[in-house]
Amino acid sequence: MVWDAVDGAESYNWKLDEASASVKNGTTRNTNIIIDGLSQGYTYLFAVQAVSSGGSSEFSAAVTLDFGGGSTDPATPDPGTDPSAGTAICVDSPLLLDLSSTPELGSSGFIKVFDSADNQVDAIDLADLATVTIREDGQMIPKTRIYIADGNTPAYVFNTFMDAPKCSGRWRPIHYTPLRLHAKALEIKLHSGVLDFGKEYYLTMDKDVIKGHPGLSKGDFTFKTKAKPTSSSELSVRQDGKGDFCTVQGAVSHSAVIGKSNNVVINIASGTYNETVFVRDKNNLTLKGESRDKTVIAYANNESYEGGSGGSATSKPVVGQAIPVSGGRGVILAESCDNLCFEGLTLKNTFGQEKGQAEVIYFNSNNKLIIENCALHSLQDTFLCKGSVYVHNSLIAGHCDFIWGYPKACLFEDCEIRAEAAGYIVQARVQNASDKGFVFLNCKLTVASGVKDGSMYLARSAGQSNAYDNVTFVNCTMSPVIAAAGWYGNPAPNPAPPTATSGWKEYGSKNASGAALSGHSSNGKYLSSDEAAAFSSKSAVLGW
Repeated sequence: MVWDAVDGAESYNWKLDEASASVKNGTTRNTNIIIDGLSQGYTYLFAVQAVSSGGSSEFSAAVTLDFGGGSTDPATPDPGTDPSAGTAICVDSPLLLDLSSTPELGSSGFIKVFDSADNQVDAIDLADLATVTIREDGQMIPKTRIYIADGNTPAYVFNTFMDAPKCSGRWRPIHYTPLRLHAKALEIKLHSGVLDFGKEYYLTMDKDVIKGHPGLSKGDFTFKTKAKPTSSSELSVRQDGKGDFCTVQGAVSHSAVIGKSNNVVINIASGTYNETVFVRDKNNLTLKGESRDKTVIAYANNESYEGGSGGSATSKPVVGQAIPVSGGRGVILAESCDNLCFEGLTLKNTFGQEKGQAEVIYFNSNNKLIIENCALHSLQDTFLCKGSVYVHNSLIAGHCDFIWGYPKACLFEDCEIRAEAAGYIVQARVQNASDKGFVFLNCKLTVASGVKDGSMYLARSAGQSNAYDNVTFVNCTMSPVIAAAGWYGNPAPNPAPPTATSGWKEYGSKNASGAALSGHSSNGKYLSSDEAAAFSSKSAVLGW
C-alpha cells in the first residue's frame, strides 16, 4: 500500500479491517508498506493516520481492497504497491516489508528486484549474512577485515552485504547494512544506483529469507520510482520520501552527473542518515543540513572492519571476485574534489572504541575543503585531510591523533576541540617545511566529563624525517586537560627545535580564566606578535 506524504508527519499509523473486525495494524515512518498473509475471496478496508509531535490526525477514509469477493475467478492477493496508482518513491528509498511479528532472518535464499521487463537489477543473498555480525543498533559489520591482496593473503571477495556507491565513474567498495530488523517489519536497502528514475519494479523473496514467511512472487510487491530531479543547482534529501532523494549518497552521486563544476547545494533535512558517503571528482558541492544538531550522518567504520584510509576503483566490483581496492575506514571519503563544503551537519563515526583508526572524513584532495558550523565525532583519527582546509565554528571531538594528515594549510577558527579521552590532538605530516600545516586560531580546547587533567597533548610526531610537524595554536583557550608539557616529545618533532615558520608553535595561549599559559616544553616555540601575524587570520593562513 502507498499513500501521499502529509506535511509535518513524523510517522503513520495504519490499520486493515475485514467485516468491521481488525485484521492487522502497525506504525511506519515510510509512505508505503506491504501487508502479507491476506486471503483470497475477502474484502478488506485500509486506512492511515498521520502522527506528529502535536498529536494524530483522524484516520483517512477507508480504501476497499477486494481480493476476489467470491468470484469464480478470484484475484490473486496483491499486497504490494500498484505502480500505476501509487505514489512513486525515491530511487534510493529503503523498502519496508510489514509483517505480523518481528522477523527472524534465515541463512539462505535471495531477495531480488526486477524491472518491468523482468530484468534483474539487484540481489541480496542471505548466504552472505554469514560474513557479518549484527550490532545492537542493527548495523551489520564484517566479521573479517575487508582488505586488498598483500602478496601473502588473497584479497577480500565482494559479496551482496557490501556496497559500491558510484561517483564520477569510480566506485568505493564498502560494507553496508542491506537489511534491518524492526518490530513487525523488515527494512530492505538496495545497493546504490541499481534503480533508475521513473521506472517500475517488483521485488521477490525466497521463502527461506524470513523464517516462517512464505516468500514473495512477481506481483506481490511492486513499486515505481520518481522522475529525475529537474534542478541543476539544488537537490533535497528527506527520509520521509518528499525530497529528491532519501539518502545523502544518492544525492551526491547525482550531483556529479549534473556536472563536475556546476554549483550544487544538497539540502539535507533533519534526521539520522545511517550511511557512508563517497564523493569523487565533483567541484563546487555543498552538503547543507537543516540543523547542525538534528541532521546527522553516522555510520560505524574502523580499521578492523575495512583496512586503510581508503580509495576507489575504476570498475564496479563484481560479486564473487576480489575487491580491487579497499574503500577505507572513514565514514566520508572525498577524492579529487575542489570547493567541497559541509555546513550545518553532525558527522559521526559510531565505531565507539578508543583503540582503532576511525575517521569521520578523509579529504584526499590537494584542493579546497570548507567545514562550517558542523560537529565531527569519533575517537581515533577523527579528521584526516590534505589540501587547503577551512574549519569554522565547528566541534572536532576525539582522543588520539584526532586531527591529522598532510595539508598545505588547514585552519580551525573559532572552533571547539574536545578531548574525549587521554591522548593527542594533532599528528601532522606536512610535506613542505614552508607550508602552514595545522593552525588553530581563537579556538577552545575543552574536555569531556571524566577525562583526567593533564592527559591530552597538543601534538605528537609521526617521527618521519620527510614530513614536517607544522602545528600552530594562536590565541587559544586551553582547559586543564592539556598536559603541562603541552607537546609530546617522543619521537622528537621535525624540525627540532622549531622555527618561526616550521614545527610546533603557539602564541597567546591562556586558561579558562584568561590567564596566560607558560611553561610548555622546549619542543614547541613561543612566537612573538610579529611572528604570530602569519597565522592570525584566514587570509594569512589560506590566502582566501
